[in-house]
Amino acid sequence: MIRIEFAPADLLRLRFAHSPMAEVVASCLALRSRSARLVPASWRARAEPLLRDLTTLRPLVPGPTGYVPDFLTPAPPITRPTLEQELRVVAATPFDRAAAEVERAWAGHRAPPEVERFSIDPAGALAVTVREIRRYFSAAIAPSWPRLRALAEGELTRRGLLAAERGPRALLTDLHPRLDWDGGALRLAYDKDGEFGLDGHPLTLLPTGFTGPHVYTMTDTPSGRALWYAPGGHGRLWDPPVPVEPPEALAALLGPTRAAVLVLLARPSSTGEVAAALRLAPATASHHLTTLRDAGLVTGERDGRRLRYRRTGLGEQLVGEDRAPLDRSM
Repeated sequence: MIRIEFAPADLLRLRFAHSPMAEVVASCLALRSRSARLVPASWRARAEPLLRDLTTLRPLVPGPTGYVPDFLTPAPPITRPTLEQELRVVAATPFDRAAAEVERAWAGHRAPPEVERFSIDPAGALAVTVREIRRYFSAAIAPSWPRLRALAEGELTRRGLLAAERGPRALLTDLHPRLDWDGGALRLAYDKDGEFGLDGHPLTLLPTGFTGPHVYTMTDTPSGRALWYAPGGHGRLWDPPVPVEPPEALAALLGPTRAAVLVLLARPSSTGEVAAALRLAPATASHHLTTLRDAGLVTGERDGRRLRYRRTGLGEQLVGEDRAPLDRSM
């Protein structure tokens, strides 16, 4: 059992974010795992050969000690960082820290030349690592990124509503089957034992689609304290999309097309994605999104070059969807 002790002020510093680098590392761990249930076979078949070709990234996630260098997953200071924002942080890792963490990952084992390079030429090794991450993300993660982001957005929305209704302690309630909040500490059910406090540092909670049944922690790093967990509904991450059927009452209130747009935004989507899903002209989709935004039912946020729309708390309440519990089968 691992216990993360909370002082009274720690709850006020609690943050949620969705990290591209957390998804990268968690997906690599899923590929290295022997469990066939973590990712679908079709995705594994596409991503596994790619990972084998990444001669610097692959031996680090994880190293033979089971440790993944923490500099690969900086705790994000904002809620929705882009991959490029996080890669700038990875690239700026102090050389001595990068070398020390890579050495820890390979302690007691003979490292390949690509790993040894971190102690000889850390600048060059970091540059190669960043290039490989960008290549891996583009081929393995980017096609699934809208789903991953939507899953995390749903979790952030639910947690925000819980905090508004029940207070900040509700942020830590029923996060994950392995996590238990006893009112003063977050307890993680794992084989090893440990106890630590946050010592004035914020704890960043990272809903991560590729985490599966696991919970990962960073408890004492220069980039902050973080905990990765699978958000509610992660078992449906790879399900095919279903037709959008708005409730009759909602369709009567907003009109059938506008109601369908609001229902569709259970997963944040761009104007083009809404148009394609509902077979609308882009101008028509844009008009409906603007109307819903002006009514306070959706909000638009930048995700890289795209503007994605998601439901606000008011929009969530208006749709009135039942929230499915966390799928514990994975």
